[in-house]
Amino acid sequence: MARLQAEHVYKVFGRRPEDAVRRLEDGASREELRADGTTAAVIDASFSVDEGQIFVVMGLSGSGKSTLLRTLNGLLEPTAGSVRFDGQDLTSLSDKELRKVRSEKISMVFQHFALFPHRSVLENAAYGLEVQGVPRAEREKRATEALHLAGLEGWEKSWPDELSGGMQQRVGLARALATDADLLLMDESFSALDPLIRRDMQDQLLELQKTLKKTIVFITHDLNEAMRLGDRIAVMRDGRIVQIGSAEDILLTPANDYVASFIQDVDRSRVLTAGAIMVDVDEVLGSTSDNGEEIRTAEDFLAAAPATVPLDTPVAELFGPCSAGTVPVAVVDAAGAPAGAVPVQRLLSVLSEGGQPGGTTGQADAAKTDAGQKTDAAKTDTPKPDATKTKTADTRVVEAEAAQAETAGTKADADGKKTAADGKADVQPDGKPAGMTGGKPEGKVIAGA
Repeated sequence: MARLQAEHVYKVFGRRPEDAVRRLEDGASREELRADGTTAAVIDASFSVDEGQIFVVMGLSGSGKSTLLRTLNGLLEPTAGSVRFDGQDLTSLSDKELRKVRSEKISMVFQHFALFPHRSVLENAAYGLEVQGVPRAEREKRATEALHLAGLEGWEKSWPDELSGGMQQRVGLARALATDADLLLMDESFSALDPLIRRDMQDQLLELQKTLKKTIVFITHDLNEAMRLGDRIAVMRDGRIVQIGSAEDILLTPANDYVASFIQDVDRSRVLTAGAIMVDVDEVLGSTSDNGEEIRTAEDFLAAAPATVPLDTPVAELFGPCSAGTVPVAVVDAAGAPAGAVPVQRLLSVLSEGGQPGGTTGQADAAKTDAGQKTDAAKTDTPKPDATKTKTADTRVVEAEAAQAETAGTKADADGKKTAADGKADVQPDGKPAGMTGGKPEGKVIAGA
């Protein structure tokens, strides 16, 4: 069941934003609006996130993904559309009601750690609970438990400047977990970390998710991170969601050339699974086993197969079994019943395809977007970039314009400062507290608020 639902969300900065939404609905382009001094940061975004799911929003810098995230907890008010959490329309709440929801039900972790330099690790982790008015003894108990979950047992009395970048981000994660919020919003949370530490944090999040089952929206520009973490992934371009699906859906059936250009360098063997590439057992029946006997039934196939693997086995682990004989590898479901087969020809074929728009490879569904999500292929398609270049000139222009647009839009947001979850800390329209000192000056935010 969906806990979070965004329906036809628009966020427009500049003059007469409501008129701009109507123009977009009538077919006006983002460039036409920009020529009139209006920036469309998010355009007609619709999606849902089920309980316990990690939903990743991926796109180039300035594609609108961080702006979209800030509309989910009311740090930015949508120009049009609605955001519902547990059936409650967050866009209809008063400021006081919204602050209560943010302090109790929604936690946020940002790219930069935003730890208070004058507070210990334990005090930083307990800050969100302090904002809620939780008594000192209880908040320290809960913060200590959260630090243990985040792998920081024994560091409670340390100071932020005594920690590495990865450890500081663990404190930010513990601060979010300590409040026991139902919805966790993570905006480029690991992108400032070194590659090895970043992977370690990804492992930590996945391990925590096995037991905590939080509903998570995770923002990233890193495709490999999206593929590793996301149960479902939304790809954004120029403010629009151009495709939503599982990692396998996006790898096997990219919606257009723009998505295909993203996935061309992905190690497909680490993302795709046996269940995604298998063929029907019927295709094996009638063939001959290695000892010359005919395979007539599914039971015959299981007996003749060189190996039996679960549906979620990574393709990288199938090379050895597939090369052990002429009979395909058997794929079984949770009950041990035959679900499909992976012939060696199929394995090599999938790895060599590279993802073509609109393909029908494997058992994955066709490229899809959530109900109500409009995708204008003419606006979203872009030629696949030359393999010898990291970015085409077009892509660089798109990134530059989008980044400039989102920056300009943030500054133009009406009403200026908002109030954070505690109702005291001033927050700029991009969700960062004003006036914080210590550590890196940019990107400061109260991670657990």
